[in-house]
Amino acid sequence: MKKRDVLTLRDLARADLDEVLSLAATLKQERGEGRQRPLLAGRKLGMVFQKPSLRTRATFDIGMTELGGSTLFLGPDEVQMGERETPADCVRVLSRLVDILAVRTFAQDIVAEMARYGSVPVINALSDLYHPCQVLADLLTLQECKGRIEGLKVAFVGDGNNVAHSWLLAAEKVPFRFVLACPEGFEPDGGILDSAVSGGADVAVTHNPAEAVSDADAIYTDVWASMGQEAEAGDRRRSFAPFQVNGELVSRAKDDVAVMHCLPAHRGEEITDEVIEGRHSVVFDQAENRLHAQKALMVWCLGVAA
Repeated sequence: MKKRDVLTLRDLARADLDEVLSLAATLKQERGEGRQRPLLAGRKLGMVFQKPSLRTRATFDIGMTELGGSTLFLGPDEVQMGERETPADCVRVLSRLVDILAVRTFAQDIVAEMARYGSVPVINALSDLYHPCQVLADLLTLQECKGRIEGLKVAFVGDGNNVAHSWLLAAEKVPFRFVLACPEGFEPDGGILDSAVSGGADVAVTHNPAEAVSDADAIYTDVWASMGQEAEAGDRRRSFAPFQVNGELVSRAKDDVAVMHCLPAHRGEEITDEVIEGRHSVVFDQAENRLHAQKALMVWCLGVAA
């Protein structure tokens, strides 16, 4: 079997995406019933993380354990990628020790280099450009709360960041409407946007959040300053202030709109307490679904029949 890396959602064909989401839903149901299938018994997951993490580390660690495997965590102090170890050397060593790798890094180039030189599947657990694992969990969440993904309108209010980029790629695979509202100068990467449009995605970018959320089935937001952008936080707060997801903005969407956030949230900035704790919020469903989506993704990457 050809090695299956997932560096972006483009690495999953539509049939693969459907397979992963279907298996994720099944594994979630089985877990709720107290059943755990050791689909990856004896397999080892290596986690190479250059960035701090709560949900990503916890869900990969618990997920592999529930599938019958084991994990090895290597943080920035152990590896010091790019200083004492090149990504290529790191992955060639780890490929002899583990069966699959999850890499959380500042640069997409690093995870791409590890996939190129590694002999085991590599999953992008977050980079500067993409966050495919998050959006897989988000798609699972939408499927649960809306009964479908096709035909929905998803409004992303905030920065044109790595999560937004992964949503653009998801829109290439599944026919839904994706509208990003951001301040001028904070649009998504032009090359990624143009490529998504060329790939058939139904997407738009606006600087008007009220326009974006009109008739939306889901409103999505994220922090205004991501890791590595702390020095810009003050300027970003001023630019993004009109883009806060609050009760007034939510009222402009459909009455049954789902409000989403990938966490961690800066409450009172990009989203209010009223909204994140309100009846529309599916934020903590998303967080849980990281576990189920990543379990399914690891099974798929390793080509194990489920």
